[in-house]
Amino acid sequence: MPNRLVSEVIQGRPFPTTGTGTTVREAAIIMKEWHSSAILVVNKKKLVGICTERDIVFRAVANSCDPANTAVSTIMTRNVQSVGLDKPFGHALHLMYEGGFRHIPVVDEAGHPVGLLAAHDALDIDGLQMEQDLVRREEITVIL
Repeated sequence: MPNRLVSEVIQGRPFPTTGTGTTVREAAIIMKEWHSSAILVVNKKKLVGICTERDIVFRAVANSCDPANTAVSTIMTRNVQSVGLDKPFGHALHLMYEGGFRHIPVVDEAGHPVGLLAAHDALDIDGLQMEQDLVRREEITVIL
């Protein structure tokens, strides 16, 4: 699992993005529609930040900001750590662990976002492996 490339983990999976002028409320609605706990913030197709559920709670709600009138760019995390498609998934997990965050944008050589990894992706991969193992065990049981 850790040696799989990031490109294999995201496999062209769609991810939510928004512009810097989007309100916090609109960003939260997009996140809800995508069933995502983070949204990438872009300006002219370039990654400029990430807004997570924690950003909304700690930087907007806890500071009494009006979500309908606060731009996501004011609460987003800037200078975001990102990872390339050609890196091992284990490298991305290590960056998330060391940085204390649960999401990491995937970018191409030009810095354009091409995906979004979450810590729970590690569980998804383990779950797939476990499912495959169970199917193999059932097949062996039938044979025996």
